[in-house]
Formats: sequence, structure tokens, C-alpha cells
Amino acid sequence: MTIRVLIVDDHPVVRDGIRAMLGTQEDMEVVGEAISGTDAVRLACALRPDVTLMDLQLPEIDGATATSRIREQDPDAKVIVLTTYDTDGDISRAIHAGAIGYLLKDTGREQLFDAIRAAARGESTLSPPIVTRVLSWARADAPDTLSGREIEVLGAVAQGMSNKAIAGHLCISEATVKTHLLHVFAKLGVNDRTAAVTVAASRGIIRLGG
Repeated sequence: MTIRVLIVDDHPVVRDGIRAMLGTQEDMEVVGEAISGTDAVRLACALRPDVTLMDLQLPEIDGATATSRIREQDPDAKVIVLTTYDTDGDISRAIHAGAIGYLLKDTGREQLFDAIRAAARGESTLSPPIVTRVLSWARADAPDTLSGREIEVLGAVAQGMSNKAIAGHLCISEATVKTHLLHVFAKLGVNDRTAAVTVAASRGIIRLGG
């Protein structure tokens, strides 16, 4: 069986390199390339690839949000995050968005190939540093982590958006926005929007300034 792969990265040199590598494998075929999160969602819906390789930092919408929207359209979609970012916030967002794998861009060729084959079979793959981080979370028995949607709402708050604007942006009701924020406040141990943004940014849950 040929594994059909969609590459999502806004750097042409990276896309060229990945395409060239996958071209050496008889059981893999690159069926599309996206340069933004919006393109990724559109092409994933149109092409239905077996595996999507997703960068995190993308124009328009980021990779975690794109992954979440792809999974909303197709719950069986297999997305592997391939990134240089390894903060707790980045990893948490990707996992909560439904990524089946999380690899760093210094991953070796064979590990990348193995991860794509594993994802096509429905199996998860994490880079060793990511495994260590995830296991440390489990051992710490930390309080409830923010969900992907809660992080989206908080990220919009950080951009200065009102509840009404957030509701329109995420296609949810204002009441739902308020509910998400109440959950965020409870999980972060804060009482207002400004404190929530400050605490979340300090923990790497959201990134300020773009």
C-alpha cells in the first residue's frame, strides 16, 4: 500500500527536503503541499491524505489549530507534528488537538519514515525528548491541563478580542466562550482575563507577540 502524505510547512527549503526524502521510499507518495494552516485544512479535506506532516508555526492559523480543524472534519485523520518547538505548551496543544505523533526537525530520516508508517497504521510516535516530557507530566500528577479549545479561547483573549469577537472567530456562542474562560480561570487559579493570559504565557501554554 502506498502511504499518501501531505506536507505542511511555510518554508520551501523544508518542503523540498521532506519531499526529496519521501521520494526515496517506494511505499510513500507526496500528494500535496500546504504553506499555511488554512491551506492545510483545505487540502486535507480535499485530498484525504493517509498522513499529514504538520509544522506548528504557520501563517494564518497555527499547526495545532489546523490539526484540530482537520480532525473535526475527519476524526480518522493522522497528523504528525514536525517542528523545532518543544515547549510544554506546544506539546500540550498538539496532543490535545489530536496529533498522533510529535517529532522534532532534527529527527533522523529512518525515524521519520518509521513514524509515517506507524501513523498510517494508527500508532503514535514521539521523539525521545517529547516522550521524556510527557512522562514527566504523568509523574507530576499535575492539575487538569487546558483543552485545545480553552487554549484557542485564551489565545484570542491575549490578542485583545472580546467575547463576542471570539465567539464569531471560533463559530461558538458567547455563552460557550464565557464557560471556557471560567474553566480556564479555575484550572490556572486566577480570577480574571489578564491574570489568565499572564500565567498561561509564563507556563508556555500560549505565546505572546505573534
